Amino acid sequence: MLRYYEKQGLLAPKRLPSGYREFTDADVETVRRIRCLLAAGLSTALIARVLPCLEEDESTRIGPTCTTLVGQLRQERRRMTEEIKALRSSRAMLDSILEAAPQAPAEPASPAGSAE
Repeated sequence: MLRYYEKQGLLAPKRLPSGYREFTDADVETVRRIRCLLAAGLSTALIARVLPCLEEDESTRIGPTCTTLVGQLRQERRRMTEEIKALRSSRAMLDSILEAAPQAPAEPASPAGSAE
């Protein structure tokens, strides 16, 4: 995962003479931001544009030089809102099916280490 982030230009850890990567607290915070933005459905290309715009002391604030991204981020938010609506609808349908289904007895837990 970290190699992928580095290859995509999202992360640039320091390299030791041995070739090993050395991660700082700032790198750890960057990875947290990347994971959050990926979970939101943003592409790595958009994340690569957003990361440099986030103010260092506040991960939720875009710097004044990157206001051109605001429109694109609003579009992503609208997309997320539509996905949330669709998921809520799907969950409601599943709830209705489960409520109408006869109650099945709980399945016993498999003993540890047994193969089924």
